[in-house]
Amino acid sequence: MAIIEVEGLRKVYGRTVAVDGVSFTVNEGEIFGLVGPNGAGKTSIVETLAGLRRPDRGTVRVLGVDPAQERRRLAQRIGIQLQTAALPDRLRVWEALDLYTSFYRDSADWHELLAEWGLEEKRNTAFADLSGGLRQRLLIALAFVGSPELVFLDELTTGLDPRARRATWNIVRDTRAKGVTVVLVTHFMDEAEQLCDRVAVVDQGRVVALDRPSALVSEASIGKGESQASLEDVFLALTDRDLAS
Repeated sequence: MAIIEVEGLRKVYGRTVAVDGVSFTVNEGEIFGLVGPNGAGKTSIVETLAGLRRPDRGTVRVLGVDPAQERRRLAQRIGIQLQTAALPDRLRVWEALDLYTSFYRDSADWHELLAEWGLEEKRNTAFADLSGGLRQRLLIALAFVGSPELVFLDELTTGLDPRARRATWNIVRDTRAKGVTVVLVTHFMDEAEQLCDRVAVVDQGRVVALDRPSALVSEASIGKGESQASLEDVFLALTDRDLAS
């Protein structure tokens, strides 16, 4: 069953077309990936789905409601971790989790989230004193405070060391196993290949490919003859851009 339905989504900022006629669905219980170069429109799509921005054209339904019209109602059912999020400098880790718990009718136990995301030893540390990786872990933990049915994770593992990155992947898999649907925005192709059931490749505001990672790779491998392609090969071929740009 589709819990996200997007048809002809368009979002414009001044003269810049950030999202240009995007259409896709996300099924209940899947990990759906949005990949693409910087500035491709991925974050604008996610912010529109979460009700943080209004579409200029097109229709969007998330968990059966219009995010732009019923943002408060939807906020009780979703979690979101944005790439540019931040907290007040003096707010301590446990205070942030405790505060966010008060926003939801059906909240998770924030003490369990402390342990799950490896933050127990930093529970009394102010946000300003956390390393970049620990800040990222806290912001991800906050996305799960409301026991969401659907969670949006934007550049999930940016700033995490390799061990924390792998641990985070396992938590995302466990989250899906509990029935939570995940929309994952990433520019790490190995992350998308490891985690996502389906991937939408976004470039210049448009979806240029959408399928299972294995299907995208298989199609690209046929084009390469005997050479085995990777999801990164698919990405580069579709966007014609350097990953480091």
